[in-house]
Amino acid sequence: MDKTALKDKRIRDLVDQDSVRAYVLYYFDIRFYEYSEQTLEQACAEKGLKLEQVLKELESPGENFQEADLPLISYPIDLIIEYLKHAHFIFVKHKLPYISRLVESFKADHSDYEGVEKDLKELFPLFLEDFIHHIYEEEDTLFGYIRILERASRGTYNPSQLYYMLEKNSLQKFAMEHEAHDDEMEGIRKITSDYAINNATPLHVKVIYSELVAFEKSLKTHARIENEILFPKAMMLETKVRQIFDEKVKYN
Repeated sequence: MDKTALKDKRIRDLVDQDSVRAYVLYYFDIRFYEYSEQTLEQACAEKGLKLEQVLKELESPGENFQEADLPLISYPIDLIIEYLKHAHFIFVKHKLPYISRLVESFKADHSDYEGVEKDLKELFPLFLEDFIHHIYEEEDTLFGYIRILERASRGTYNPSQLYYMLEKNSLQKFAMEHEAHDDEMEGIRKITSDYAINNATPLHVKVIYSELVAFEKSLKTHARIENEILFPKAMMLETKVRQIFDEKVKYN
């Protein structure tokens, strides 16, 4: 679609064609549900935005928001952790605040979705709180422990601290606990009937469901990286460090 066609379209129509555009507009401070009847050009003029800059982002809305396709299996463990921490940052500082705002501003205006509106407004903040707590706990405990193992494998460690950490932690236990968190969005799927939509579904519902589907997909990718790449590498590292430590103790 050429730029002239985009700038003259109503915000509602732009988002209806591609719901990812709602996310792009959100970060230009254009809430699609507040400017739905204005054209893009009118909304940009009201917000004092450069139309060309907004058009550039809207022409390829997924380009700047897709996860990197990296060969993580070949990466050292410290870089894998940095990649996962960056994903956490995107979740907590970008994606989740956006979805949260969509839920807060959700007005069903449709009898089929009044129950969904009520339930989502109650459940999503609880999900959000639990999810963020899980992320920060993971960074403090799991990632922190793996970093100590990584340093110890290179000979940089405090013997008493390392002994304490090896006694206190187990990557097998971490992996089992992590599995229990792998389907955190089950409740939201039930509320939304697996994000089902039809021709009568209001635009706001379509955008929320689209973002929830995309977020769940990102979570599954994230979990797969941890389960299939991080944990196997970390378990091998833990075994190596235990052997190093046991050898050190034996000869002292």
